[in-house]
Amino acid sequence: MLLRDLVDVSRQVAATRSRKEKSRLIGELLLAAPPDERALVAHLLSGRLRQRRTGLGWRGLQALPSPALESSLEVGEVDAAFEAMSLLAGPGSAGLRSAAVAGLFGRATGDEQQWLRAVAVGEVRQGALEAVVTEALAAAADVPLAAVRRAAMLAGGATYVVDAAFAGSSALAEVGLTVGRPVLPMLASSAPDVAAALAKAGSGVVGVDAKLDGIRIQVHRTGDDVVVATRSLDDITHRLPEVVAIVRSLPASQVVLDGEALWLAADGRPRPFQETASRTSSSTVPADSVVSPYFFDVLHLDGTDLIDRPAHERWQVLEELVPPAHRVQRWIGSDVESATAFTDAVLASGHEGVVVKSVDAPYDAGRRGSAWVKVKPVHTLDLVVLAVEHGSGRRRGWLSNIHLGARDPSSPTGFVMLGKTFKGMTDEMLAWQTSRFRELEVADDGWVVTVRPEQVVEIAFDGLQRSTRYPAGLALRFARVVRYRDDKSADEADTIETVRALAAP
Repeated sequence: MLLRDLVDVSRQVAATRSRKEKSRLIGELLLAAPPDERALVAHLLSGRLRQRRTGLGWRGLQALPSPALESSLEVGEVDAAFEAMSLLAGPGSAGLRSAAVAGLFGRATGDEQQWLRAVAVGEVRQGALEAVVTEALAAAADVPLAAVRRAAMLAGGATYVVDAAFAGSSALAEVGLTVGRPVLPMLASSAPDVAAALAKAGSGVVGVDAKLDGIRIQVHRTGDDVVVATRSLDDITHRLPEVVAIVRSLPASQVVLDGEALWLAADGRPRPFQETASRTSSSTVPADSVVSPYFFDVLHLDGTDLIDRPAHERWQVLEELVPPAHRVQRWIGSDVESATAFTDAVLASGHEGVVVKSVDAPYDAGRRGSAWVKVKPVHTLDLVVLAVEHGSGRRRGWLSNIHLGARDPSSPTGFVMLGKTFKGMTDEMLAWQTSRFRELEVADDGWVVTVRPEQVVEIAFDGLQRSTRYPAGLALRFARVVRYRDDKSADEADTIETVRALAAP
């Protein structure tokens, strides 16, 4: 299949807000693809490369060769090119990668170049999320959606069960939980406070888990073979030997556990998320940086799948298997005041919040529903927009991703950048800010529009992390726009000192 066909459909998917229409477009492309390319087409159309790492970033993709005048690239050739790049390592690999980029992008048309660059850096914005692809696959293959959804969660995503779906319901039914193959993690929805979370999770008894500010891990063990995977299903086993040792010490021959990995300070409080993330992203293991696992669920034990069992049964198995030192703190009950008191204690100990869980719910892998509900304190800051990026996909033609700065008298510009965001923007807001920032424009390099630092915006965020990217050494986590503040001038925006005070333990 020509890449042009996929790019055209991706553009149409991005242009519509109708979930039904997105599903129809994706399904039609899957039916049009050659059978041996359907899985690859589904993967690319979901906005991801098959290769988890290629060594490519925005910097290496800024200067591209002149685009081709006619489409000739096929999706199989694109996949093969990125696969070759993913295998490059060692001396001279940077030069070889640059040559490979020139070779691939030189054969692409202008539209294809933009799409390839976006997919290579994970910036395809088309609204084709996992749930939409799952629905499209079920419709195209004419099999029950529930069968595709279950197979997808156990295989790690809908794109991994494309061939099984087209083979029929019996092939989907054969996809099961396999120890050693990570499944999509169950996710939590949100609530503003504990009382709302308890109501959302259902009346009666619930479990309330401490929400640790670490990295999500899923651990599979068969005998002495252990696999540690991240939330995105990347294998990081070699980076966490201490986690491997702890799981090997458990009284089980086969087990699948869900939890968090966390680096604690000497006083027992959690280190900032960025430090845990940095430590777990490195293959080098310093002697003084022990990362500990804290488990909150068990999906399989010694030949028995537990994902369909109610949560309270899985929790009982977990308690009998994992010692308290490596279990997430959990309160069980129905009283709102007691649940709130537990939450306050969790926050006071340095953790980021709680997750309220239904005691009767199965492990619904890959789904975000009311069975798990997270509660986290939300911070807001009034910051100044320093620049804004051209939108892509459905936001093409608008100015979208805004650069956020706090006031800093020590900076030559008077401001210091803390991050970027495109979250929380409605179409009306995008239209407004496109007009507004054109009025404030100082320069436009084709990607970033630098603006006069005059517009104040209220930003909600979940926390702060250390950052070497920004001069202040701090960056916002999960920043999203609440509203633009036309009632405030830039001189009234929050200062970097205010931000640093929030970051202090």
